Amino acid sequence: MSHPHPELTLPPALADGALRIVALGGLGEVGRNMAVLEHAGRLLIIDCGVLFPEDHQPGVDLILPDFEYIKDRLDDIEAIILTHGHEDHIGAVPYLLRLRKNIPLVGSKLTLAFIDAKLKEHRIQPVLREVREGQTATFGGFECEFIAVNHSIPDALAVAVHTAAGTVLHTGDFKMDQLPLDGRITDLRAFARLGERGVDLFMVDSTNAEVPGFVAQERGIGPVLDQVFADSTKRIIVASFASHVHRVQQVLDAAYTHNRRVALVGRSMVRNMGIAAELGYLKVPDGVLIDLKQVDTLRDDEIVLMCTGSQGEPMAALSRIANNDHKVTVGPGDTVIMASSLIPGNENAVFRVINGLTRLGARVVHSGNAKVHVSGHASAGELLYCYNILKPRNVMPVHGEIRHLVANAALAVQTGIPADRVVLAEDGVVVDLIDGRARIVGAVPCGYVYVDGSSVGEITEVELKDRRILGDEGFISIFAVVSSADGKVLAGPQIHARGFAEQDAVFDDILPELTAALEESARNGNSDAHVLQQVIRRVVGRWVSNRLRRRPMIIPVVVEA
Repeated sequence: MSHPHPELTLPPALADGALRIVALGGLGEVGRNMAVLEHAGRLLIIDCGVLFPEDHQPGVDLILPDFEYIKDRLDDIEAIILTHGHEDHIGAVPYLLRLRKNIPLVGSKLTLAFIDAKLKEHRIQPVLREVREGQTATFGGFECEFIAVNHSIPDALAVAVHTAAGTVLHTGDFKMDQLPLDGRITDLRAFARLGERGVDLFMVDSTNAEVPGFVAQERGIGPVLDQVFADSTKRIIVASFASHVHRVQQVLDAAYTHNRRVALVGRSMVRNMGIAAELGYLKVPDGVLIDLKQVDTLRDDEIVLMCTGSQGEPMAALSRIANNDHKVTVGPGDTVIMASSLIPGNENAVFRVINGLTRLGARVVHSGNAKVHVSGHASAGELLYCYNILKPRNVMPVHGEIRHLVANAALAVQTGIPADRVVLAEDGVVVDLIDGRARIVGAVPCGYVYVDGSSVGEITEVELKDRRILGDEGFISIFAVVSSADGKVLAGPQIHARGFAEQDAVFDDILPELTAALEESARNGNSDAHVLQQVIRRVVGRWVSNRLRRRPMIIPVVVEA
């Protein structure tokens, strides 16, 4: 297997007739999925998603792919293929369209409806091109064949990209549920036909590659939900992804059976389910769906609230409910169902929400104690089937942390694919397909781009480090006035601390030493305000470290008079 290397240099110019693949996100993380294909001077993009921040990224709302690689080539982009409507595949589209608004967006009916609604909020009128499984469409030198795949959202597609350099099959996110709720299975016959013609590079979902066997069927969740509803005597609150149409359908059906009414909570949940119902992907039983304002008119045992926040997102409805910071409250006797699996990296946030709800007296049903969710990603057994059906010439695992990519690569090798034809790449690594061989040829800069409120890309790792220090270690400001003539301290030093258990008086012990250090520096001819600020930072930092075992942010201010 060929591995990325930290010392990779910029790639050479693309050889005539070759195909280049650069992932700008999704390789080494779960989210931010985006792949750029280049052939004959033109670009095709597959997916453009976001990554949600973790605890060590305070204040960040979203993380985008790094568009720097394509910023100077926006006019070369033929289209953006969107495999399905999850945020980690479509969430960054508005930010890319800010750079060029008329890039065609290509996807299935539901996917385009979701992205169109999102773009309305950004006041962008997109160019949309609807496709469906079995259809072929050409964008410049890229002939794209769309294939039905089963996932945790309806209307997901894989795409086979045929070029003069070879054929790339990109699965998007997929699994192989043989009895899906909507009857739309992953089209393995199409995979087999592609295999017969020859797949030069198989870019395959890795998220569940470490999980042995096969993903359980979605149908198995219905009876579990039915039993939970039957056992519940008060209100039921169900948390799920705002785009998980199948799960909402199962909740609506269970509510109908048990004479309950369902209110959708959260703007994205209301928007997406409205779209899904309008297009016929969500079948709403008569009288089941009500407005949130009607909830107060019903008894507790007649209510189901369907909300977002199953991943512990701090601003989502369920987290705010757990923190008693929402108009919806929970108490003893209420049941909360967290109908999703844990996305890697979100464990602490989710457990924090579960603990908060439990503290309020609710019964919390989650994937750890009941079968209320199945994954939307193929497990190892399903991936092995795909490798054996396709017999691809080269494999490039995508969509997952490095451990998932490595596990997927190992599966490919087990099925007989030569190890030197399995490409392990991370974000920014450049892979060229030349004469039927896929090889790493270099890397391009590819960092995280942070969205913080209205700012995009302005927050850097340095600022995040400062935020972490402020949150973990506290903040100390020191003010002093010194004489410009002889360097004597005329006023102060005054010390104010934030984020410390101790009172400001604890710093009185350091004031004589600080004054002496400032005056000694001035006597030695170092009376510049900047130099004196460094003296303050050094003296106070050493004292706080030794005495209080802290490393706070220290902001000294020296005024000359």
